[in-house]
Amino acid sequence: MLSPLGLGCWQFSNGKGMVGKFWPVLPREDVLKIVQISLQGGINWFDTAEVYGGGQSEEMLAYALKAAGGKAAEEAYIATKWWPIFRTARSITSTIDERIRLLDNRTIQLYQVHQPYSFSSVASEMKAMAKLVELGKIKNVGVSNFSAVKMREADRVLREHGLRLASNQVKYSLLDRRIEQNGILDTAKELGIAIIAYSPLEQGILSGKFHKNPELVKAIKGPRKWASGFRTSGLLKSKPLIDALEELALQYKASPSQIALNWLIHANGGTVFAIPGASKVHHAEENIKAMRFKLTNSEVKGLSSIS
Repeated sequence: MLSPLGLGCWQFSNGKGMVGKFWPVLPREDVLKIVQISLQGGINWFDTAEVYGGGQSEEMLAYALKAAGGKAAEEAYIATKWWPIFRTARSITSTIDERIRLLDNRTIQLYQVHQPYSFSSVASEMKAMAKLVELGKIKNVGVSNFSAVKMREADRVLREHGLRLASNQVKYSLLDRRIEQNGILDTAKELGIAIIAYSPLEQGILSGKFHKNPELVKAIKGPRKWASGFRTSGLLKSKPLIDALEELALQYKASPSQIALNWLIHANGGTVFAIPGASKVHHAEENIKAMRFKLTNSEVKGLSSIS
């Protein structure tokens, strides 16, 4: 049902809230163009969240889809997330109507628990989610940043209600492969749960542009510029991988970013989907081109080894 890449919509937060300040404010016309180009290129799902600007991202996405018009926009799948910090599972059901309102009454195909921390148990959260499915408010249930143990617990409780855990959204890229060691990826494959990889380009480091011009790091707005990967030592450490990505990029007439995304969606069969963002129109165009080819098994293994 879903394209291997969706569009991550954190950057549509309109600069609101602590989380929203991570990105600069995007003009509405830019958001519309980014969504239009994504749709035209075959991306058929969009991932947003309550905490992205306190609903600003959801509202902006709904506006862009409505303004884009056409069958692709009408049929696009929406994934959003409930923010659990300092809340109980009761707010899952009490806040869903606000999510639906901000999304302009579009169907929520996937509703996710954004973090594994709340004042309620995983079981309570999943029971509340199952209630929303029963009421027809959402279609599928997912989680984000859940451990392998908590994934199993969520899936177990959902089974009691005739449902299954659809997905776990986690950080995963060629520069962050922890889910391969901590049991999350193995559990996903065993239970048939999709992995949705966020930060698939490690905040842009895998594009190689910061290696070519380290001065660009100084121009980054927001807290991401302080991440270890952007330091001189971090860029030096990832340079061999960037060199390999650039070599393959020449071969495929692609960019290093597209090679990195292609690795992500093909290295584990059909288990991993990815949600690169796009704060500029050309980012959306880049995302689309990453779905137009497929690395060979040996190329995938080569990148894995260097990574």
